[in-house]
Amino acid sequence: MPLENNSDKGVTGAAKFVTSTLGNAVGGVGRTAGNITGAAGRGIGDTVTSVTGSAGKPVGDAIGNVGTGIENGANSVAKGVENAGRWNAEALLEMTSPTYDADPLVLLKALLTTVEDKVIPLTSKGVSSGNKLFGAAILSKAGLVPQTVSTNNETASPLLHGEINCIQRFFAQTSFPDPSDASKPASSQRPNPRDCVFLATHEPCSLCLSGITWSGFDNFFYLFTYEDSRDLFAIPYDIDILQEVFRVPAVLASSDAAGVAEDLHARPLYNRRNKFFTARSFEDLVREVKEKYGEEEGRKWGDEVARVKAMYNGLSDTYQKSKADTVESASFWK
Repeated sequence: MPLENNSDKGVTGAAKFVTSTLGNAVGGVGRTAGNITGAAGRGIGDTVTSVTGSAGKPVGDAIGNVGTGIENGANSVAKGVENAGRWNAEALLEMTSPTYDADPLVLLKALLTTVEDKVIPLTSKGVSSGNKLFGAAILSKAGLVPQTVSTNNETASPLLHGEINCIQRFFAQTSFPDPSDASKPASSQRPNPRDCVFLATHEPCSLCLSGITWSGFDNFFYLFTYEDSRDLFAIPYDIDILQEVFRVPAVLASSDAAGVAEDLHARPLYNRRNKFFTARSFEDLVREVKEKYGEEEGRKWGDEVARVKAMYNGLSDTYQKSKADTVESASFWK
């Protein structure tokens, strides 16, 4: 279930009340002080005028005007303080609004449900046609509502990996579910990629890493690792291409030349946390669930991840059979 996002409840509501109330209170004090000072100044001015007559009227009027100026200035300052209270409330509201990954259990459940109910049915049809079993989905951060779901289509083009195909569809489609509530009417307004969660069934290859980055998504989550793709599905090319094309050895400084050479294979294949995105696996989320809810809940959701993973066994068998039957595909690497 999506996280409740009611700005007038809980900590957020309390913060909003406190900051706005404090601003009103301080502003009220300032306005009261200004009114008193202004009234006193006008009173002195009137007294001077009444005692001295027309000769002293300019002096009395000047004192009265000073008092009025002080009152107006105090009222302006007080209004500013009240506004600041309201603005601080809005700023604090943004700070205290729950983020899409505030509860790893809610996020993990939404991702697993999307894989099982949305991605796997598409992938089942795809592998029957000779496509690989890689799929992807784009969900809203606001309510974790699936916006676009797709799967691999390499029989049409070697570039249509699951993630790339999903990105293409996301930018081509003209109707999107309400990001907070799927039961509400759809809209033609495409969500900003920064407001979305990117789901990949398998850890993205170099092509898909670039596609996700260039499209503006600042996160992605994956069910299977590169090693899973290689060992469970006999698809080693994600690792091979990253190692052979992108893993450039570091050039050692001359002072280090006599030292131990760099262990190239100890280096990660890519930075999972960088200026463009943060990548996390479903297993990472399981660990977060365990930390937040305890060992038992962690084991429960670890088993659930394993159950959904097992659903890909049959899909892999179908894909491998299509390779053996030499089903025509545009992809060079099968």
